[in-house]
Amino acid sequence: MVGDNRRRPPLSCRRRPYLRPGPEGHAITVDNFGPLLQYLVSGLTNGAIYALIALGFGIIYNATTIINFAQGEMVMLGALCAISLYQLYPSLPLAFVGGVALVTVAGLLLERLALRPARDVSPITLIIITVGGAVFIKGLAMSFWGKEAYTLPPFSGSTPLHLGPATMMPQNLWVLGVGALVVALLEAFFRLTLAGKAMRACAYNQRAARLVGIPASRMVQFSFGLSAALGAAGGILIAPLTLGVYDMGTMLGLKGFCAAILGGLGSSLGGVLGGLLLGVAESLASGLISSGYRDAVAFFILLVVLFWRPQGLVGGRG
Repeated sequence: MVGDNRRRPPLSCRRRPYLRPGPEGHAITVDNFGPLLQYLVSGLTNGAIYALIALGFGIIYNATTIINFAQGEMVMLGALCAISLYQLYPSLPLAFVGGVALVTVAGLLLERLALRPARDVSPITLIIITVGGAVFIKGLAMSFWGKEAYTLPPFSGSTPLHLGPATMMPQNLWVLGVGALVVALLEAFFRLTLAGKAMRACAYNQRAARLVGIPASRMVQFSFGLSAALGAAGGILIAPLTLGVYDMGTMLGLKGFCAAILGGLGSSLGGVLGGLLLGVAESLASGLISSGYRDAVAFFILLVVLFWRPQGLVGGRG
């Protein structure tokens, strides 16, 4: 009414039509999605590393029907070898290529010296051998590099990038981009090259592959080298975001195994999907609940999948 001198509420106290009550009565605004986007970026970065490790598990499982629990140590070796090479000659491309090459040789030696002499034993025995190989590699790394933590500089600077309300380091883009490129190249290798087709044939039926002249033992050794290269690439990519230390591979290897089980052990698509889902779930649980649950999420998901869908989300070999 004209002449009404009653004070009107300030703008900040007026009803906002775009607000809706949250589960606990709090308003959900656009600003609330900033932390969620931040958790998503972090989760996808970790998930890309888990996906590379899961692919390594799947490649060896397809070739030998065993689980290589030394896969996590290949991640650790990749990071530490690249750091050492960079200290000798400060070139990140050389450190990346050299680290992957050295760890590939380590994977080939693991198959040749530890597994091939015992190839006629049961799969359980071979799995135990890989556990012993992992302990041996970790002890060797501790003797050579010590218990100190080492750093690798980022690939393209350390100025944060802004993605809406969230921020990310340029190294996160390197992890996601190189991870996607590696997955695409791996898929092209299996489908377009003679060696890749031979490895797929051994994965489907090793006896039939031998009958048509495919050297199955050589394909098995090649699978260990390829798996080690994938783990090394993951370790080098994540080294600028974390610290390279002799025991970093144990937990990464276990989470990569959980990702492989989640997506479907032996399935390439399942390994990628499982890694990304596990990384996002881990990041959301750490940010929304407590960081103390970060490592527990992977094993909780593993138990749920084993009870509910043992073949994984995708299932089968692929």
